[in-house]
Amino acid sequence: MYFEDLDLNDNVLDALYDMRFDECTPVQEKCIPEILKGHDVLGVAQTGTGKTAAYLLPVLSKLADGGYPESAINCVIMSPTRELAQQIDQGMQGFAYYLNGVSCVAVYGGNDGNRYDQELKSLALGADVVIATPGRFISHISLGNVDLSKVSFFILDEADRMLDMGFADDIMTIAKKLPATCQTIMFSATMPKKIEELAKTLLKNPVEIKLAVSKPAEKIQQTAYVCYETQKMGIIKDIFKAGDLKRVIIFSGSKQKVKQIAGSLNRMHINCGEMHSDLDQEQRNDVMFKFKSGQIDVLVATDIVSRGIDIDDIAMVINYDVPHDAEDYVHRIGRTARADRDGKAITFVNEDDIYFFQQIESFLEKEIEKAQLPAELGEGPEYKSNGKPKKGGNSAKSRRRKDRDHQSHKDKKQGNNKQRNRRPAPQTQNNVDENNANQQERKAGNKQNHRPQKQQDNNPAATEGKPVNKKNNRQNKGKQQERQPKTENEKRNDRKPANNKGNAENTTNLQNKKPNNKRKKRNNRQRTPEEKSVRRSTKYDIREELPSTSNNESGLKALIKKPLKWLRGLGKK
Repeated sequence: MYFEDLDLNDNVLDALYDMRFDECTPVQEKCIPEILKGHDVLGVAQTGTGKTAAYLLPVLSKLADGGYPESAINCVIMSPTRELAQQIDQGMQGFAYYLNGVSCVAVYGGNDGNRYDQELKSLALGADVVIATPGRFISHISLGNVDLSKVSFFILDEADRMLDMGFADDIMTIAKKLPATCQTIMFSATMPKKIEELAKTLLKNPVEIKLAVSKPAEKIQQTAYVCYETQKMGIIKDIFKAGDLKRVIIFSGSKQKVKQIAGSLNRMHINCGEMHSDLDQEQRNDVMFKFKSGQIDVLVATDIVSRGIDIDDIAMVINYDVPHDAEDYVHRIGRTARADRDGKAITFVNEDDIYFFQQIESFLEKEIEKAQLPAELGEGPEYKSNGKPKKGGNSAKSRRRKDRDHQSHKDKKQGNNKQRNRRPAPQTQNNVDENNANQQERKAGNKQNHRPQKQQDNNPAATEGKPVNKKNNRQNKGKQQERQPKTENEKRNDRKPANNKGNAENTTNLQNKKPNNKRKKRNNRQRTPEEKSVRRSTKYDIREELPSTSNNESGLKALIKKPLKWLRGLGKK
């Protein structure tokens, strides 16, 4: 069937004519008339069959015919990934090229502030078509930026993928805010039970259209290599030597492995790029642009590229790891042999993935051809499954990983012990008692002997000629008693240094270990009461002696005073 035979708007047909789209695909032929009639549709078809145009063309045609409110959101399209949202937006721009007054905005995360402001303006002005990822759209709804009261079309693209990604609650939240008269369209590449349950919840008397459910295109040449993990890169080298490198996608299950594969290919001087979740949106866009434009020959990616990405001329898909879900396998290899082209799909099956690959063969109801390993790589494992492997695997690789984790944990524990050993050793009870005794002695010494060193000296010449009171004598007696030999028990308890120099050194060391400026100031500036009393008594003795010294007049002065007294007495007479 040709598009001209369908009841589409003339402006939409003109755009299709300019894009060289003349004949409908089977899914477009069956879906477009039902959507134009206003029926809810559940479409199930393999990837690469034109599902995006199957819902965009009839919706745009109805919007172009008019009858829908202006400055309001009329259509909401949900997409599981940013890349697919961008692709739908690009298709929308092409199909609506000749439509006046039909606006569109793509809403997804990972953008800068300017992009967010544009989203806000477009949502506030009421873009006719909003293409959004569930997470970002829920964020706008919670902030009150979206009015869904006038939406006429609600479309779920790659619905199975959105459910796998955990967006079921978000989809139900959005659906509850839509008007009851909204036409709902759901497309999926597979038809599991969860999709059937969601369809029963959202769709009203839907028209079910199923085409080649979960089956890859017949023109895909599928091959598998049963190999060890260490042989995979050697197989890639052999494949790239034998054929053309252009337009190849290598899928891996983890972003760490994607980085490793891309690094190995770069060392082989192969022009490749990598696509994974660690890249920001600008980097993703740049990599996809270079790959689509032919600047990159090989794209190493996770499953973010496996769904909905429309690149027509992919010649080969390599599954570096076997996907554990048969549906993911179908989506991966569906990137090739699109638009009625030929393509190759090669899968590397190691000893741990044999079980999962056998499940894929059972799902496809066919046995995939096993290719012979290159002679220089030796033999691979026997294609025989021992049942579903336990979580974490039981291979030598997983065992080495466990050993490394165990060893690293052990080393970490030992390192912590070493750090604890480097810390000052905890004080025992004897050490505590010893330190307390030393501190008490130092305090006592400061109270009794805080005079200058000359006063503490035992040299009699140091104190010769100075008045000494009874208190000083008592203090000296106390000093002599302290200097007397101590018993063995007293020595063990006190551990007092032999001289004041030792006391000073210990005090300095303690102050260095545990600085206390306040204590320093107190010891330097303040005096104990005993010290004050000693110094006051000394001054007092000096004041007592001064008057006695002043009363003792010299003999010459006395001889002079005697005649003066006689003369005074004479004058009186």
